[in-house]
Amino acid sequence: MKLSRNFILFTLALINFTHIIDSMLIMPLGDIFIDLFQINASEYSLLVSGYALGAVVSGLIAIFYLDIFDRKKALMIAYAGFGLGTFLCAFAGSYPMLLGLRVLTGLFGGVLGSIVLSIVSDLYKFKERGSAMGILTGAFAAASALGIPFGLYLAVKGSWQLPFICIGIAAIFVSILIHFTFPKMIGHLEKVNQNRSFKHVLGAILTDRNQVNALMAGFVIILGHFMIIPFISPYLIKNVGLTQLEISYQFFFGGIASVFTSPIVGRFVDKYGFFKIFLIMLFFSFIPTIWITNLPNVSVSYAVFVTTLFFIGGVGRMVPANTIITASAPTANRGSFMSFKSMLQQLAIAIASFVSGAIMYIGDDDLFVNYQYVGYLSIAILLVAIYFLKRLTVASGN
Repeated sequence: MKLSRNFILFTLALINFTHIIDSMLIMPLGDIFIDLFQINASEYSLLVSGYALGAVVSGLIAIFYLDIFDRKKALMIAYAGFGLGTFLCAFAGSYPMLLGLRVLTGLFGGVLGSIVLSIVSDLYKFKERGSAMGILTGAFAAASALGIPFGLYLAVKGSWQLPFICIGIAAIFVSILIHFTFPKMIGHLEKVNQNRSFKHVLGAILTDRNQVNALMAGFVIILGHFMIIPFISPYLIKNVGLTQLEISYQFFFGGIASVFTSPIVGRFVDKYGFFKIFLIMLFFSFIPTIWITNLPNVSVSYAVFVTTLFFIGGVGRMVPANTIITASAPTANRGSFMSFKSMLQQLAIAIASFVSGAIMYIGDDDLFVNYQYVGYLSIAILLVAIYFLKRLTVASGN
C-alpha cells in the first residue's frame, strides 16, 4: 500500500508540474504576446486571467458534482481535456482566439487542483499531510525550475507554439497512464449525501465557520500572491534590462531552491505546527516582495538573487497554509469544499491580474510604472490571511 500511495502522490505531483507550467506560461511569454498581438497592459492582464476565468466556471459546477464521482475518473477526464485545450492554444492565430482557448483550457484545468488535493487528503492523515503537501508544492517549484525555462527556450529558439504543443501531448499521455495504473477511488462515496441540491451542498460549506474561514484564507493568500506574479517577467525585461532568455534564470534558480526548501518546510509543519511556520514564511516573503517591486536596472545575477528569495518565500508560505486548509473540511464534502476553494482562488487570480493591470501602465519611456504600489498592496492583503488561518481547526475524518 505504501508503494501504491507514493506512486499516486508522485503522479499527482507530475500533474501539478504540467498544469502549473501551463497556467504560468503566459506570464514569461508576456513580452512576446504584447508585441505579437499589439496589446496593452490591461489586455495582457485579461490574457493572463483567461485561464482563471474558465476555472471559476468549472469550479462552480464541480462544487455540486465532484464528490459523487470516482476521483480517478474525474482526474482522468479533467486532465485529458486540459491537455487538449493546451494543445489547441498552439494554433491560435489572434489575440481573441488565444484568449478563448485559454478560457477553454481553464474549464478543465481549473478543477485539477481540487481533485489532486481531495485525493491527497483521502490518502494522508493530517499528521503526515504536511510532508505530502511539501512534495506537491515542490512540483510547483520544479515547474518553475525546469518547465518554464524549457518552455522559454523553445519559444525563443523555435516558436511560442512549441511549449503548448509539448505540454498538451504530455498531459494526454499521463491521462492514459492514470487510466491503466490508478485504482478506483470511491471510498469517499460511502459518506457522501446524495442530495446535491444547491441549498444542501452550499449549506454544508457556508454554515460551517471553519470551512468559511479556510476558504477566505485560501482566497486572500492567492489574491495577495498573484498581485505580483503577472508582471514580474515583463517588468524584469522593460525596467530591469533582462532579455527574454535571461528571465528564464529567475524560474530556474527560484524553482530549484524551492524544490529543496518546500519539503523541508513541510516537515517543519508536521513537527512545529502550521501556524508558526506560516508566520515565519509569510514575514520572510515580504522582504523580496518589496525588493522585487522596487528593483532598478541591475545585473542579471542581482535580479535572480532577489527573485529566488521571492520564490522561496511565496512557495514556502503555501505549504503550511494548504496543510490546514485541506484539513478544514470533513470527508463527506471534501471534494465540494476543494472545488469551492479552487473556484475562489482562480477568481482571486483573475481579480489580482485585473487590479495589478489597472494600477500599472507603460510610461513614455517604455517602462512599467507603479509596480511598487502593487507590492505594498500585496503585503497588505496577505496580512489579512493571518486572521483567518489563526481560527482554523482540523475537521473530523482528517
